[in-house]
Amino acid sequence: MTGTIFNIQRFSVNDGPGIRTTVFLKGCPLSCVWCHNPESQSGQPELMLLENRCIRCGACTAHCPQHAIELTDRVVTDRTLCRCCGACLEFCPAAARDIVGRSITVEAVLQEIERDRPFYQQSGGGVTLSGGEPLVQAEFAIRLLQECQERGIHTTLDTCGYAEWKIIDKIRPFVDLFLYDVKIMDDIRHINAVGASNRLILQNLTRLAHLQQNIIVRVPIIPGYTDDCENLASICSFIRGLPYAVSMDILPYHPIAAEKYHRLGRKYTLRDSLTVDDEKMMHIKSFIEQYEIMVNIGG
Repeated sequence: MTGTIFNIQRFSVNDGPGIRTTVFLKGCPLSCVWCHNPESQSGQPELMLLENRCIRCGACTAHCPQHAIELTDRVVTDRTLCRCCGACLEFCPAAARDIVGRSITVEAVLQEIERDRPFYQQSGGGVTLSGGEPLVQAEFAIRLLQECQERGIHTTLDTCGYAEWKIIDKIRPFVDLFLYDVKIMDDIRHINAVGASNRLILQNLTRLAHLQQNIIVRVPIIPGYTDDCENLASICSFIRGLPYAVSMDILPYHPIAAEKYHRLGRKYTLRDSLTVDDEKMMHIKSFIEQYEIMVNIGG
């Protein structure tokens, strides 16, 4: 069985307990305006261009079988023609071009995971599936998590929860911990910010809580989108109303994605100057604690 991933990050400490290996799967049903992994949104491989490395030698234009690259005062790639075949990468002497996304078998991922087993045992860590949204590649994710559990490796699923319940119900026996995103409670605001309703997300979270799954709700703190008191109070009230106690992580916005959008030939709509300082995060943490919810500030 194969899946499409864009990264395997070793020694991760922000994706669940202990030291972890995080496998990033491509494909996501949402389109959050603040997405910090834009290369994860499409389920297909994508071309990424590092213009600061390009020496404008013209090798890529000469070897592109689709004739998708033009050299003028700069290198321009017609992404509607590009098939991500990788020919331009092979002949680029400056390593200015890359294909994000590769097909990989479950067995090959497990070989990478097994390299870090000593760190899991020492730190209480394990494997985290992230993305993108791992549930987009549900069968691959299920097989990988099942294999990890059979090997005694702790499993975490980082999910937006936007999937049919039958998919979540099928995968949950192989998930030791859910990192479950909750962004905006007002449905209209949610649709405007991420491109989909939050109803399915909240329904699935409630059903998981009824089944007493181990869940950490993660709230990204995005200035102008998720950080207002009304939204945070609504999230806290919802969490307090769940039938089984869950904790919360709040994640400060970082403008690290802007350059990724540029490399993918996309426009980044948020201002690079948006920041969330430590003082504001501590203020939000104190606000949430008034609801008697255990909350941590994530990375």
